[in-house]
Amino acid sequence: MVSLFAFFGPPAITLLLFAVGALLYALWVARTEPSQPARWAVIGITTAIAAYGAGTVYGLAFTNPLDVCGSRTDNGVYMDAGRDYSLTSVSVDSFPPSITCHWTSGHNAEEVWFWTLPLLYAGLACATVCSALLMNRTRRS
Repeated sequence: MVSLFAFFGPPAITLLLFAVGALLYALWVARTEPSQPARWAVIGITTAIAAYGAGTVYGLAFTNPLDVCGSRTDNGVYMDAGRDYSLTSVSVDSFPPSITCHWTSGHNAEEVWFWTLPLLYAGLACATVCSALLMNRTRRS
């Protein structure tokens, strides 16, 4: 069994960050009344950051990727939950975030949630387009 943090942590932290971000965003919009492209640029950047954090399991992929893949037994071997396969290696890519667990059975498992990459790219695209609109607007002024 994978550690509880590795399983429940990223979605919970993503929701917490979303709630805190929504509150801060609402305060910012109420105080400064930014333009529509500025609002969407902030939403896009925030979405991309949260998706990247979830994709890297909030740093666990870089600090201890073995804990993301499996459970450590008493003799120090990482095992697949419910099976008798031991972990041979872990591949971690920083961008786009990817954690691939390689097992002795020959099976490879991708541990990054399916929703993180589309959310990451949508946030980056939104931020890029809206930033270009803002630069075009300031150039006209």
